[in-house]
Amino acid sequence: MRILQVVTLFSPDGLYGGPTRVALNQSAELAGRGHEVTIAGAARGYEALPSELNGVPVKLFAATNILRRSGFAWTYAPGVTSWLRRNWREFDTVHVHLARDLVTMPVAAVVRRRGIPYVLQTHGMVVPTNHSLATPLDRMWTHDILRHARAVFFLDSVEREQLIAVAGPDLRLVELGNGVPEYPTAHSGRTLGRAPEVLFAARMHARKRPVVFIEMARELLASGMDARFTLVGPDEGEGPAIRAALGGDPRITWEGALSPEAIPARMAEADVYVLPSVREPFPMSVLEAMSVGLPVVVTDDCGLAPIIEQCGCGAVTDPSVSGLAAAVGAILRDRAHTKSIGERGRETVVERFGMRPVGDRLVSTYSDALVGAP
Repeated sequence: MRILQVVTLFSPDGLYGGPTRVALNQSAELAGRGHEVTIAGAARGYEALPSELNGVPVKLFAATNILRRSGFAWTYAPGVTSWLRRNWREFDTVHVHLARDLVTMPVAAVVRRRGIPYVLQTHGMVVPTNHSLATPLDRMWTHDILRHARAVFFLDSVEREQLIAVAGPDLRLVELGNGVPEYPTAHSGRTLGRAPEVLFAARMHARKRPVVFIEMARELLASGMDARFTLVGPDEGEGPAIRAALGGDPRITWEGALSPEAIPARMAEADVYVLPSVREPFPMSVLEAMSVGLPVVVTDDCGLAPIIEQCGCGAVTDPSVSGLAAAVGAILRDRAHTKSIGERGRETVVERFGMRPVGDRLVSTYSDALVGAP
């Protein structure tokens, strides 16, 4: 099959987060099976726009923000739709990683008008909202785009109900979880001869709660815990608050952004991974941490919380600073047990979140989408 995947934004520091990683992982898996895959989207931060990412051909176009507004919803790249209008015959199906933005919405509208079989994946980003701009956007684009898709992928029952609330019960809904490749495992001697490292690797955005991570670190250090606490990720508005919270303590550091492909290896150098954010439907960073054998700590409304509790590969806690500190402290105090916790996480990822079942579901859904297509 000739497949086009479309994502809102690509950048060297992985600013757009999970959806970009998901699309790259899916595309690499599909290409490895012999399918012709191309990825398209807006791009920001590259000195020269790449023609390939993760071994997959890409068509990237300079991003701008209209009305000088911040946030991904205002990201605009007319080059994407212009290129697609010229080249739509080159693809059998289009997979749009859809959000309410000015990159993926116009693309989905174009492929719908052209009659190209398309599928959507919303990553928990298309939810009921009272935002004043969402109502006209939904009326103009979102409802019809969702209803005419050959399939709409959802992560879990929560996202399924959210999509129905937005566009009605007649959607062709298909469950699809995120998956990760088999990354090299964590270094076997990482905890020897030095203080253990607790890692936060995500966007520095208020919803990810990096400042709460720092407050948790301070509480643990004040209790006498011998550990290092590191934040890794691009600044998305929380930079000033993070710098103020750090307070010059050398045991708590912010390393800045890393390229997305470097994140798993960086995780493998740490001892515990913590994501203190709330309302995370299916965080890729947690799966990547589990895949390299790190114990993970998440809040109780994280979509992966039931699985983490079931497999015993980390801790689930309330989102308070004291709750997070207690969970991390319990893991760090039982260093002999930490390795077995991480191994259970890695085994869970291999068994339940590998790329092979994701690829199988994608190929099956694409094939169904092509039935009866012109």
